[in-house]
Amino acid sequence: MKSIERLKATLAHKQPDRVCVDFGSTLVTGMSVVAVTELRKALLGADDYRVKVIDPYQMLGEIDEALQEALGIDVVPVMGPRTLFGFENTAWKPFTLFDGTEVLVPARFNVTESGNGGWFIYPEGDTSVPPSGYMPRNGFYFDAICRQNPIDETALDPEDNLQEFGPLGEDDLRHYVRQAEVARARGMGAVLSVPGAGFGDIALVPAMWLKRTKGIRDVQEWYMSTIARRDYVYAVFEKQCAIALDNLDRLARALGDAVQVAFVTGTDFGQQYGAFIAPAAYRDLYQPFHREINGFIHKHTHWKTFIHSCGSVIELIPDFIDAGFDILNPVQCSAAGMEAQTLKREFGKDLVFWGGGVDTQHTLPFGAPDEVYRQVRERIAIFNEGGGFVFNAIHNVQARTPVANIVAMIDAVKEFNAAA
Repeated sequence: MKSIERLKATLAHKQPDRVCVDFGSTLVTGMSVVAVTELRKALLGADDYRVKVIDPYQMLGEIDEALQEALGIDVVPVMGPRTLFGFENTAWKPFTLFDGTEVLVPARFNVTESGNGGWFIYPEGDTSVPPSGYMPRNGFYFDAICRQNPIDETALDPEDNLQEFGPLGEDDLRHYVRQAEVARARGMGAVLSVPGAGFGDIALVPAMWLKRTKGIRDVQEWYMSTIARRDYVYAVFEKQCAIALDNLDRLARALGDAVQVAFVTGTDFGQQYGAFIAPAAYRDLYQPFHREINGFIHKHTHWKTFIHSCGSVIELIPDFIDAGFDILNPVQCSAAGMEAQTLKREFGKDLVFWGGGVDTQHTLPFGAPDEVYRQVRERIAIFNEGGGFVFNAIHNVQARTPVANIVAMIDAVKEFNAAA
């Protein structure tokens, strides 16, 4: 099977010739640039190779074609041209991280010292405006800086929380098409990251790419607003959804079957010990818009729809399915009630599990290589039965994860596939 055929079989809940593998098709299934650098050294002997930072917010590294081949990857990204700080991934320049890792960053990746040893980063790389991100000294990724203006309840306008949403430009559309066509030419599966459909995604609410913000941008204030200003948030979502649907219509016609999966939303609804939203509240505020987006995709394309939601979301999974989602990620088996056997038994006929391949809270970063190997083999045996499983770690592989453990993870997948 070619990779694209393997992904299609997996999405159809058919047993593929081997386990489908993803690292890097989305910003929630990748690896820290530090981890990618060490992995390249281990697998490809690339001691002097500078990895590109494709997502400066999380400092994720590019999984290039050589590494994709070494890892047995089947799925590649179709993403927008700009980062979460608003600048394009172009005109790469050298940069050295706090730990000494030498990488490449986009030309507009401009940082200044914070005064206490950390780094500030700026929207569109413009250092003449206030920074929108901060990395503490010896850190490995940026946090959003809260840029919340005083809130006047009498003047709140949903349009203020829609600054960042608008119609796709022709250049942006061509960018998506180019990536999809490269994937098709290579016989790879492709995941479209749908622009503007992440309703209430806390990674997006601060709008780090905007030079000046309006509306509700503080994360805590936003969460409280889903109850205290429910009608305001609903009005934001209504207009956001209309814009996203218009853009989806153009993308669906332009991309066609070059894409197989639509990454719709990365809004988190779970924490370690349970959901932090009641199912009734999800059905009231989020599900109507998830239904609209998923319904459009299913009506006008053959794409399967992907939801990323960390934590213990088992009580919300029936509602995700009812909203039309086909794929669940990151499948956080270390959270309460999210045991692999339970998920596969209860929801394996309705959902593709994209992730869950190894615990990134404990086993992968802190276990021994043989523990990593055993857990990966156990998870594959559970999730891959009857198809419907794409191997990935639980969320991104973090910096300082021992490279021997990452190699053990990859070896376990390869050896399972070799025996298939």
